[in-house]
Amino acid sequence: MTESAEKFNTAMSAWREWQDAPWGRLRYVLAEANLDRQLEGLPAGPLRVLDLAGGDGGDAVRLAARGHHVTIVDHAPAMLAAAAERAEASGLTEQITCVRADVHALPANLATGEFDVVLCHSLLQYVDDAHPTLSAALAPLRSGGLFSVMALNRHAAPLNVAVREMDLAAALTALDTDQGRTRMFDSALTLHTAEEITTHLDGLGCRDVRHYGIRNVCDYITDDARKYDSVFYDGLERLELAMTARHPYMHTARAFQLIAWKRGG
Repeated sequence: MTESAEKFNTAMSAWREWQDAPWGRLRYVLAEANLDRQLEGLPAGPLRVLDLAGGDGGDAVRLAARGHHVTIVDHAPAMLAAAAERAEASGLTEQITCVRADVHALPANLATGEFDVVLCHSLLQYVDDAHPTLSAALAPLRSGGLFSVMALNRHAAPLNVAVREMDLAAALTALDTDQGRTRMFDSALTLHTAEEITTHLDGLGCRDVRHYGIRNVCDYITDDARKYDSVFYDGLERLELAMTARHPYMHTARAFQLIAWKRGG
């Protein structure tokens, strides 16, 4: 087992707590809503979805519950085991398949270019070079298929440090670096901008790239305890859904989601 996979395995408890927290719930609600905006452009009926670095199935179970067939690829055994448990608990074992693999070395049966939708969420921050990862992620997608990529937003890093940590010197430093770190997985991070990744997607044969913001305001509200209040959370969710595609808010959101179509269809 690689050192990276071991870190993900040992962080499962913290990861589940994060998913259940208001900010974790918002991440999945917003990603699903943004995908819904574009899925209408695909044929009706069950779609073949490939969820790369899909972890414990947070995105996959939502799509499978709609009748789609989802293949989750991840390199961490604990994440895949949790995904299988989640699929069984939701009655979705027929719709969800779990495969242990690296995105850059997918099994031959997955790299056939026949998937209708490919998700590449929260992976780019863990790789040194985004371009080959995006190229590998797009290979299994058919012409005319839908591609969704999500990553931490470099523009948000200085704001996040200044507002939440009140560390102005660190915020000043963050203006000029693309490096960060995650305490949960004890890993270095490479931060990106939506503009940078859009350029890669254009060069890799994508069209009509749509830019959405994930958690436009949540992370800048420092009273985390209040977010657990159901009334406050409901209002926050409505606000986030209204802002996700509205300029200029997506540019300083904690993360960005880009959804594009693969040319040729």
